[in-house]
Amino acid sequence: MSGLVAEQAAFLIDVSRLIQFATAEGWVITGGELWRSPEQQEIYFKSGRSKTMNSNHLRRCAIDLNFFWNGKLVWDKELIRTVGEYWESLGPKNRWGGNFKGFVDVPHFERVA
Repeated sequence: MSGLVAEQAAFLIDVSRLIQFATAEGWVITGGELWRSPEQQEIYFKSGRSKTMNSNHLRRCAIDLNFFWNGKLVWDKELIRTVGEYWESLGPKNRWGGNFKGFVDVPHFERVA
């Protein structure tokens, strides 16, 4: 198995753990964006929706999730913090967008190389 495929597989195992944890905490989770084409990344970058042209979405090692509480979409960093901390506790390569400096991206979870 190649290095990237192994990273993608490990990433998805951790995503499944994250979803199970968040669900047990009372969240309803729906899927957002996992893979992103270079063309879509360029659109996001030029519009300011992303701050990089080297997103981990391009490698299929990042996912944006939708968090619902009582039927309402929640992007509040403090409300989702426990889930973000759990994500980072799963391994040293896991980073939560809620802890990014400058451009905070609460629904974003990634695995770095």
